[in-house]
Amino acid sequence: MGLTRVRAIFFDLDNTLIDTAGASKRGMLEVIKLLKSKYHYKEEAEIICDKVQVKLSKECFHPYSTCITDLRTSHWEEAIQETKGGANNRKLAEECYFLWKSTRLQHMTLAEDIKAMLTELRKEVRLLLLTNGDRQTQREKIEACACQSYFDAIVVGGEQKEEKPAPSIFYHCCDLLGVQPGDCVMVGDTLETDIQGGLNAGLKATIWINKNGIAPLTSSPIPHYIVSSVLELPALLQNIDDKVNMSA
Repeated sequence: MGLTRVRAIFFDLDNTLIDTAGASKRGMLEVIKLLKSKYHYKEEAEIICDKVQVKLSKECFHPYSTCITDLRTSHWEEAIQETKGGANNRKLAEECYFLWKSTRLQHMTLAEDIKAMLTELRKEVRLLLLTNGDRQTQREKIEACACQSYFDAIVVGGEQKEEKPAPSIFYHCCDLLGVQPGDCVMVGDTLETDIQGGLNAGLKATIWINKNGIAPLTSSPIPHYIVSSVLELPALLQNIDDKVNMSA
């Protein structure tokens, strides 16, 4: 690791800067309400939402040829069919999907303390948002949480040849900012993409946000630093830069 100060920070978006999981849960609760009140579903409402949640979790990291709206409407359609039987109900599936999606986007906000932190950090270093996922989905989230103005650049995995953890997307980020991998830090909540990717690309440091204090699997990549909230970042960066000064 060269004796350089941190010049750039790459931030993951989902569950790092915005509470995607929480927003998604709010969306599911709205769909459950709809299914119970308008369609008189009973416990099937929760079962359907649980099934969709599983389908969503399995869809990750595949650049789909089909459009995300069709794909996710199909998740709802299949879940309803698997739970209720009978003919496929595309219309109801669309109603559920769009309610879930719009509720989810409403709750995707950048907290005031996170905005303040990004504003302060940007006085010292360059900031880049690096998010995996479908182009349309991620751009809608970026729009919803209005985070564009806090970053020098935004890179969406679904718009690139490869997503995190491939080194190529990290090198692309470095080129955009005019920095070297050894000048950069990756901050994210996912060991397999954010941390592994930062390690693959030879970044100066990787910082794992472990909100729930879970013990990683022994086979997981090992981050340089672990914090429980992204708000601990400024103090930690101070620490990383001080280490550089001391060893110089």
